[in-house]
Amino acid sequence: MSASFRQLREVSESLSSQHASVSVFASESSWIESDALDQCRQVAALDGMVHVAAMPDLHPGKGAPIGAAMSSRVLYPFLVGSDIGCGIAVFPIRVKRPVPERLAARFPDLDRPLDPDDVESEIPAGYVEQLGTVGRGNHFVELARVRQVHDEAHAARLGLGADDLVLIVHSGSRGLGERILRAHTEVHGAGPAADVHGYLAAHDDAVRWGSLNRRLMAARVAEALGAAVEDPIVDECHNSVSVVDGRYLHRKGAANGDGRDVLVAGTRGTASYLVAAHAGPDANYSVAHGAGRKMSRADALRRGRAKHTVEELRRTPVGSYVVCGDRQLLFEEAPTAYKKIERVIDDLVEFGLATPVVSTHPVVTYKTADRGGRR
Repeated sequence: MSASFRQLREVSESLSSQHASVSVFASESSWIESDALDQCRQVAALDGMVHVAAMPDLHPGKGAPIGAAMSSRVLYPFLVGSDIGCGIAVFPIRVKRPVPERLAARFPDLDRPLDPDDVESEIPAGYVEQLGTVGRGNHFVELARVRQVHDEAHAARLGLGADDLVLIVHSGSRGLGERILRAHTEVHGAGPAADVHGYLAAHDDAVRWGSLNRRLMAARVAEALGAAVEDPIVDECHNSVSVVDGRYLHRKGAANGDGRDVLVAGTRGTASYLVAAHAGPDANYSVAHGAGRKMSRADALRRGRAKHTVEELRRTPVGSYVVCGDRQLLFEEAPTAYKKIERVIDDLVEFGLATPVVSTHPVVTYKTADRGGRR
């Protein structure tokens, strides 16, 4: 038994409760906040909870941990949260002369919604208010370059090679998911779903809406850059609930790792990794969705202002450019506010949850419109 698996067993035993087991898939060198572990304990104590699997990007959330997959005999909407259907899609794209600052100036304003009359697809739940928009927080749209191929055969099956460009889109169901959660919490608070079928129907609409929205944004960016729109090679949700092994599997900041290809996002100044996931039942068939925060937004803002300038955050150490007209958001989302993506990937590999296929570096990352001379 490896040191990592010994540690996993020890952590699991120390966090287990009479209701559920907890497994933390993180090595001794990984930064895991005690508050996040406390939240895992609290979730494990819920009625009907069976098993909590914490990913190496685990960090505290509002009432429930982020970076966790939670299996239960009872459906709890608050464990999915308000951004139902949030996920990451990866689209192949071909752009001539990808000079970061020039391309940044051509990115469309993804804060302005599309006219629903211009959308040819059926719109789930008829929700038209924020079509084609990215949102705030950790959401982004990024033109990235494949910097290293780790599994040539798998990358070839996906049509990817070194120096290829891809468009990475991270966003969810925008206000639709929030509306669904609020309808539940206003009556039942953090309690279980009273109408399971009704919640699941609304949830599934939000998941479909999030996927459609990622495609709409990819099409907007591709058109603005003079590129053709291509189908995604990856589109995996990481905020959802589904029925697995006869139980409700809640994923909050955890992607489906049951034989799927998943983009595990780094930061706007570091690599991201496309991995082949092969997680089993001990990990609730899930993998990490990103680097995971190591600082609160307030701490990142305070420390960032003391350490960085705005220009340093707009032009990253890897030579990429960040489009962000909100200075506060720039500091809150600084690379230093997140864990090291390489440590997260190493943990996924060490625990047998995933295998890297390719890694990418950002070229241009869009966070929110910079209207000072840009579209």
